[in-house]
Amino acid sequence: MSELPTPDAPETGNAKPYSVSELAFALKRTLEDAYGFVRLRGELSKVTHHANGHVYLTLKDERAAIDGVVWKGQAGRLAIRPQSGLEVVVTGKITAYPAGSRYQIVIETMEPAGVGALLAQLERLKAKLQAEGLFETARKRPLPSMPAVVGVITSPTGAVIRDILHRLRDRWPCRVLVWPVVVQGDAAAGQVCAAIAGFNALTTDGGVPRPDILIVARGGGSVEDLWAFNDEALARAVAASAIPLISAVGHETDTTLIDFVSDRRAPTPTAAAEMATPVLAELRGFLGDLDARIHRCAGRLVEDRRGRVAAADRALGRVRDLVEMATQRLSIVSGRLGAGLARNAAAHERELVRVGTRLSPLLLQRPQAVQRERLGALAQRLRPAADRRLDRLDERLRALGQLYASVDPDRPLQRGFARVHRQDGSLVREGASLRAGEAISLKFGDQVTRQAVVDAGPEAAPAPAPKPVRAKEKPPTNQGDLF
Repeated sequence: MSELPTPDAPETGNAKPYSVSELAFALKRTLEDAYGFVRLRGELSKVTHHANGHVYLTLKDERAAIDGVVWKGQAGRLAIRPQSGLEVVVTGKITAYPAGSRYQIVIETMEPAGVGALLAQLERLKAKLQAEGLFETARKRPLPSMPAVVGVITSPTGAVIRDILHRLRDRWPCRVLVWPVVVQGDAAAGQVCAAIAGFNALTTDGGVPRPDILIVARGGGSVEDLWAFNDEALARAVAASAIPLISAVGHETDTTLIDFVSDRRAPTPTAAAEMATPVLAELRGFLGDLDARIHRCAGRLVEDRRGRVAAADRALGRVRDLVEMATQRLSIVSGRLGAGLARNAAAHERELVRVGTRLSPLLLQRPQAVQRERLGALAQRLRPAADRRLDRLDERLRALGQLYASVDPDRPLQRGFARVHRQDGSLVREGASLRAGEAISLKFGDQVTRQAVVDAGPEAAPAPAPKPVRAKEKPPTNQGDLF
């Protein structure tokens, strides 16, 4: 394609005309070559997150506006989520849309334009999460009083991890699991989310123990340095953690989004270590004080019981006197026991004799005779009924036998007929269904089966009707072969 004429070229009447497509695509290449990389600052408006993953928007200032697009593959890697009203700085290239004679910027990166924009975005996100109830005090879990395992999510290098380990060693010697992450930049939020999920995925009976408490720690810095801890996904991961979590990001004056959703906020990483663990020396002193109080209470209790026993002993009589009285009563009762048993046995014997005189075999024989008469009468009534029942069943059985004989498929065979079967056992109902050369089986009345082959010759003429057999002629006994 020839180059476009320059603006100062002389007009000529025989200049070659361009087609609309040639001009549009030539302008597209010119824009892409001249503005292959641009950096723009402006306010976002008309932001549309399409279902296919692309983001369409408009960048504007007080005097102009330009359309922009973020393709699906790049939208997930942006540092911030595009929202209307947010002031940003974007980088990309200028391109044209020939079909509509429009130009736009294809955005590759996007970042807030300044601290004011960052704080405005943070306030909107805080309001959204607060409306969902993630900041409520009722959902925050209490910290364990004596954790056996403490999980720390921070950078493995720097003073933060050393301060935490030193403080834990002085206060409460326990097992510490460190999950190394980066604490600044675009990758920080994702790595901290993965660390929280990883600690929660551990089981109590696994090779790596599950922490009783988590600490997310980082040193101080500017708003931009701490911005990774204002990520929405990270805030939701902290709120969803089943393990109690302490947020220790920045200094006491620094505030991030995870401070509001965590179970406890510490002003410094060292303070987080103090919140997570008790002081072993103080606990030992407290236990020693309790032990001394228990000993004093037990001593007073024993002395009180001893005094009460002594007072009760003075009120009781002598043991010998109590035993002698009981012995006398036992002697008197044992002397009366033999005579009492003899009188009781004699009384029961007299009662037995009195009752035995009234007993006789007739008391049992009379009811037996009555029952025997009743059984005889019942047997006389049941016998005719049983005979009638058996007669009806016998008639029904003979009727079923006659019905069975009438439908017996082998009965016609006794009159000289034969059944024709194919090789697969199916019954041949029509001769026209047989093919020449097909093998068949013939079953006769004596249960003898013969094999045969269908004849391939011309159809035979219908056989003459058989002559009636006279009464004094003996019918033939041999049927013969059908083929």
